[in-house]
Order: sequence, then C-alpha cells, then structure tokens
Amino acid sequence: MRMNFLKVSLIAFAALQIQHVNAQQDTAFKGVVGKTLAESKEYYIPYATAPKGAPNVIWILLDDVGFGASSAFGGLIPTPTIDSLANNGLRYINFHTTAICAPTRSALLTGRNSSYVHMAGFAHKILSAGFPGWDGKIPSSDGTIAEILKANGYSTFAVGKYGVTPDEEDNSAGPFDHWPNEKGFDHFFGFLGSQTDQYKPDLAEDEAKVEPDGRHLNDQITDKAIFYIDRQKKAAPDRPFFLYYAPGATHAPHEVPDEWRDIYKGKFDEGWDVYREKVFAQQKKMGLIPAYAQLPDRNPNIKAWNTLSADEKRLYARFMEVYAAYLTYTDHEISRLIDELKETNQLDNTLIVVMIGDNGASKEGTINGDIDQSIFGSQNEDDVLKYNLANIDKIGKPEGTQANYPLGWAQACNTPFRFWKQDAHSEGGTHNPMILFYPKLITDKGSYRNQYSYITDILPTTLDIVGVKAPSVIKGVKQDTLQGYSLAYTISNATAPAHHTEQYYYIFGSRSMYKDGWKAAYAFEPSVTNGLSSRVSVEDTAHNDWHLYNLNDDFNERIDLAKKYPDKLNQLKALFDAEATKNRLYPLVTWDDVIKKVMQATEAQRSAPLKTGDNKQ
Repeated sequence: MRMNFLKVSLIAFAALQIQHVNAQQDTAFKGVVGKTLAESKEYYIPYATAPKGAPNVIWILLDDVGFGASSAFGGLIPTPTIDSLANNGLRYINFHTTAICAPTRSALLTGRNSSYVHMAGFAHKILSAGFPGWDGKIPSSDGTIAEILKANGYSTFAVGKYGVTPDEEDNSAGPFDHWPNEKGFDHFFGFLGSQTDQYKPDLAEDEAKVEPDGRHLNDQITDKAIFYIDRQKKAAPDRPFFLYYAPGATHAPHEVPDEWRDIYKGKFDEGWDVYREKVFAQQKKMGLIPAYAQLPDRNPNIKAWNTLSADEKRLYARFMEVYAAYLTYTDHEISRLIDELKETNQLDNTLIVVMIGDNGASKEGTINGDIDQSIFGSQNEDDVLKYNLANIDKIGKPEGTQANYPLGWAQACNTPFRFWKQDAHSEGGTHNPMILFYPKLITDKGSYRNQYSYITDILPTTLDIVGVKAPSVIKGVKQDTLQGYSLAYTISNATAPAHHTEQYYYIFGSRSMYKDGWKAAYAFEPSVTNGLSSRVSVEDTAHNDWHLYNLNDDFNERIDLAKKYPDKLNQLKALFDAEATKNRLYPLVTWDDVIKKVMQATEAQRSAPLKTGDNKQ
C-alpha cells in the first residue's frame, strides 16, 4: 500500500513538474492558497498544446547555392526532390537573404533583422565586434521560431549547421546560453560553426561535443532527423513537430561520397559561358525571369572559357563536376526525409519551406579554385594552377580537403545575376530561390509568386499558417516586435501587392537599400582580399560609389540610374541611414576593419612576452 502511494505521488509530482516546465504562456497561479486544503482552490498550469490540426513544419536551408544552380529554378544541376516540392507547391522568385550565412540564419530564426539581433557579422569573435548590433549574441528578447512553437505544443528539432553560437561557447563545458537547446530546440545534432569537414565534422549533440562515425555528415543528420521524428510520433502521435534541417551543403569543403563523386563526369566540359547561356534560356522558358531580360556580361576578372588552356578546362570542369554531385547528393538526402513523411502518412499535413541558399553562390574559391588551402591566398595564379593540377584527384574526396570551385562557376551558378555571396549590394548576393509546400492549403500547385520577400518573412509566415501568434513574453522576457511580414496572403492571391516594401542590406562594407522596386547600392572595395581580386564585386574600379537601379524594369541591375535620378538616390541613402540607426547597424564594420583586427591580434601575439619554459634551449 505504501509503495503504491509513493508511486502515485511520484507520478503526480512528475506531472506537475512537466506542466510547470512546459507552460510558457500562462504561468500565473489562478487558484487560492489558504491555510488548509479546505480553504484552498487548486490550479494547475495548463500543458501547452498546438492548435487543432496544426501541421508539422520543416524548414530546409541549403548553404552557398546560387539562383541558377538547382534544376528547380532553371539550373543544370538535377535536384529531383526539390523540383517535386516546387511542382507541388509554390515557387517564390523574388525572395532575398542577407548575402552571408550567420546574418541570414539569425534573421530566419528570429524573424528580425540580423543587426537588430546582434548578428550584423558573425558569432565568431574575429568577425564580430563589441557593439550592440555586432557582438554575435542573439538576445533573449528576440525569441526563435523553436521557442515560439515549443511554447505552443510542438516538439522541436534542429540538425546540421547552426552557425549562430559564439566561439566562446563552442565547447562541451559551456556556457550554453546560445546553443540550440537553450534557444528552444528539444534536440540538436550538427555543428555550431560556419563550416566543417563533412567526414570529420566538429560535431555536437544537444549540449556536448560528440565523435562523428565516419560517414558523410549529410547522411548522419538525415538519419538523426528521421530518428527524432519517428521517436516523437511513437510517443505522442498527435503532437506536431518542427524540424530545422540545415546541411552544411553546399558550402566548402565540397566533399562527396565515392558513389556520387563521378556521376557528372564530362557534363560540364562546355564550360561556364555555355552554362550561363543555357540556364538563362531555361529560366526565360520557365517564366522565372522577365521576357525583356538580358544576360549580364561575364565579369572581367573571369576568362572566357574558349580562351583557357586544356589543363585549365580539365581542372575547372572537375571542380564543377564535384560541386554538382554535392548538390544532387544533398537533394537525395532530402528525399530520404520526404520518403519518411510519405511512409508515415505525414506529408500531406506538413508545411515545408525550402530556401535554396543562405546567400548567393560563393566567390571564396577565388579565380583558380581551392583544393586544400595549402596555397590559398597566393597572388601568383600560375603557382595556384600548377598546385591544383597536381592535386586534381583530391577534389571532393574525404582527405582533409577544403575544395571550393573557381569564380567562373560561381557566376554561372548565380545566373541571371551579377556578383555573388558577401555582396549585400547585389542581387547575386541576396536573391535566392524559395519554395513553400503545404498540400492542404495550396490549390494552384507549381505556380509562382513574385512579391518581394525577405528571410525575416519565413517566421511570421509559418506562425500565420500554423495558427499561432507571436508571444509578448518568452520565459519571462518581454519580446521585441517581429520585423518580417507573413506571406500567407500570397498563397491564395498570386497578384496581391507585396507587404514587405523596404529592406536594408549590409555585409562588411557592401550595402544597399530597397524600397518599392528601387534600390540604392554601394559596392565596397576592400584593400586586402586574401588573394581574390578586390574588384570582382565593384563596377567602378576607380573608387567605391553609390548606384541606383529600378528593379521593376531592370531586375538584374544592368542599368545604373544614379546620375539620372539623384534625388531618388539621396532619398534611399537617407532611408538606409535611418534603418541602420534603428537596427543597431552602426558603426559600419568593413572587411578592412576585420583584416586590421586580425593583423593587430597577430602582432600582439607575436609581441607578447614568453612564458617560463616557452623558449627552452
């Protein structure tokens, strides 16, 4: 009898604890506490439950994929799973990111501008700064999608790249204030930094570093995602889940399993110029770009393919073969996740948002491509070319390589735009494909939406569709207002006017201001660029200057109207200043400032006095 009573008491206590832990919205005690039980009125804090019929939610965020890479948006790299989601959902063809990874991810997770949530740069100490918009620590007042959905009855999981945990916390000892689990995720499996080796990743699970098992990271995170979903559904079949699926792909290093690495052998021998022309024609045919559109000129730093030597063609084609295999392999891993939903009859009740890239295609492979950074940053292109040719067989293999394709393929994968990742002034840095899939809500499957939209819009869109309001308080902390706009209104109205009508952009000097189709753009030319030509992202090589574009008539920024409409340019510059002030962007940290900071840190380390025993003879 006593054991039964004890057992019941423990169960009751555990239930009370669960109710207390999970209650996020109504924590005020509404009963009466008297001196005796008879004088008292019990009240149990209610357990959070999701709205009736609320869908599962999956966000898929790929890394460093340009607008013209995936076949879903006219690219020549087959992505059949993503294509299927697009054909049975909606393609958003005027969607934008910040132009680089950590700012995009912080804006996505919080629904607020990156500098507003302290992520104007990175969470890495050397790429952050000691100012409110730059310290790389997302505040508790800017709750994440995981915190919001968890407080509304969802299970929450994240796998893959997180990218917004400060370096100081990136260890098993903590503190864990900015780890995924402390930001609303029940479980996390992946890496906290910006990039990692795909076979020997800097892997973490929940709040501890763990040893990888030797398989490709894409394989591991997909297995873990399926495990989390399956385990949760067996324990609580009626509870919806939120999954943030963010592979490191296709960020460098481009590493691909053996059985995938050679699937595109010889497929890119025609080169990047032909690739751009084919993709541009396909994008027009699909109606993804305007009929009046013209393909921008090849960047002057990139050689015409037909002028390259046979060795250069062989090397550069191999870089692209591996990159394309990497993207198709990643699509295959996504298919495993989709198949799991089909087999468990969950797909029709799952909202899936696919963001094909957190920025444009990467220019970080430089002119000749990069294999293992042994000669990365060299100013002598002949030396780089010779080294790469001697090590061509390493590209894509799990041998500690850091493979990244050359600049010509970055421009090709960004068709129909100019420029690339890091360029906040350019559509090539910020214009990414987005897909919204939800069978229960979408009737005109496979159609397009052209409303201007931004990465902060995904969170409010999700809440709107799920039927949840953004809370005013999370864990006792008053919340800032969301800055994104729900896109739910576009689902049933393809021609509705855009709600998101203005947006600032800034990445380490490069900047722009968009409003109602007009865009003022400033291309920053750094003094030092680690071997990459400092002018690859600057039109006027004499100096930095502001440019003006009317995207309503010139969607890929070919015609500078700054001299024709100086008043419009000045209005947008003033608006940028106002937005920068409001969103904690000042002071404007540039790449030159970062490089200077690195040089000062290096000099300080070199000049530091030796500790006892440091210089034993």
